[in-house]
Amino acid sequence: MKLTRKQVLAGAAASALGAAGAYELVDRLGGEAPRRKSVGRMGAGEQHALELGVIEDDGVEVVVPPRHHQLVTATVAAGDIRAAQRELEDALVDLERRYDPTTPAGLGVTIAWGAPYFQHRVPDQAHVHLPVDRRASGAKGRQQRALLDAIRFPSDPDETILERNDVVVLLRSDSGDHLAAGAKALFTDLDIFHVTSIRKGFVGGGLPKRMALAAGIPGADLIPDGAQLFLGFTSTQKDGLGPRRIANIETLGYADLGPKDYFRGGTHMHVSHLFENLEAWYLNFDFRERVDTAFRPGLKVKPNAQTVRQGRHDVEHEAGVKRDFQVRGRIGHSAAIQTTSRLQRDIVADDGTVFRRGTAVPQRADFNTLDNPFAWSVKPERDGMQETPAAGVHFVVFNPTSDDFHRNRLAMDGVLPDGTRLPLPARARGQGFNSVLRTTHRQNFLVPPRRHRSFPLAEL
Repeated sequence: MKLTRKQVLAGAAASALGAAGAYELVDRLGGEAPRRKSVGRMGAGEQHALELGVIEDDGVEVVVPPRHHQLVTATVAAGDIRAAQRELEDALVDLERRYDPTTPAGLGVTIAWGAPYFQHRVPDQAHVHLPVDRRASGAKGRQQRALLDAIRFPSDPDETILERNDVVVLLRSDSGDHLAAGAKALFTDLDIFHVTSIRKGFVGGGLPKRMALAAGIPGADLIPDGAQLFLGFTSTQKDGLGPRRIANIETLGYADLGPKDYFRGGTHMHVSHLFENLEAWYLNFDFRERVDTAFRPGLKVKPNAQTVRQGRHDVEHEAGVKRDFQVRGRIGHSAAIQTTSRLQRDIVADDGTVFRRGTAVPQRADFNTLDNPFAWSVKPERDGMQETPAAGVHFVVFNPTSDDFHRNRLAMDGVLPDGTRLPLPARARGQGFNSVLRTTHRQNFLVPPRRHRSFPLAEL
């Protein structure tokens, strides 16, 4: 019997979900898996927060990220979304019985939903219950939802694809087998989604160099031996990541949750893919300039350090970023983003918690990849799929709202909170990392709380 194109694509997707491919090397090259502490069963609140554990590196506390990562994007195939809601929730509960959901020693599953889902599947309910971004609405003079369509930023190429997926699932674990089991349970055993892409990768001290060398990536030999990510610097300093609840929609008061607080305990998730030019980074930038670029110009750092302190007392402000540009003609990546990603004053949260000035808000969950640009795509021509591996990053970050992420990303391009636009050409050498990065895809998603993670609003 001849297979239809749909059957062929479905079979290819199922194969890609389960096949480790080059990523089977992660376990072989990564050594012993990190020791993790379980915190028991998950509650009804945040589904995006995992218990990761902390170590100390060079006097700085560093969060230990999951070793294996996989993103799966999809559209909804189910006609009856209330029945699909029950099926998906049953599958998730079964996975939680098999694997501890609170720590990467088991399996972390985070499900987020795109604007197309809310617009086409539950439009009336979404109109009532989707959170409204108070801060963005005030700035724009019209209502702005907490979930907005993705935009291209000044340093993005014109070719950057703004995606329109219904859903994305982020799977995180120290075990590749757990990851494969989770993907099979949600996308092969269930018939409620059409998979549109599969994106795989890794994080961990020493893995980037070993994986890049094994894949024959140009510039792989230049990556520092113990680096956590391809570009050499540690990105998971504890003080550089938002505390557990700070990225929730409700915590900082940026958004109005609506009449029933349906999305309390949820957050916003941005997903993008970027290619990284490792040869340009290591050959064209000496260590001094890499520090200037990654952090801020002139920052004093021990030679060849990988973990650089980014505590709340080390935060740069708008005046400093402007001064760096005026004096040196460049801005630092962290310094520019800190003008929006760190609290500019003490804030008392909705539950009475006091977050001090300089505290980070975003919670990053990005990971390196050899995908080019994805491990699998339903539209390989549109997505520019290539068979050869390539160095890149699947960027994943949790912020309270889309607008909050947009503010952070615009600051990376020299667009500061007070409206100042530093005259930096797109992807200029003086514009942080941008000269060695190329963004191929972007999309924003809303992460419901765990109690509403399966087809949110369908029951209404």
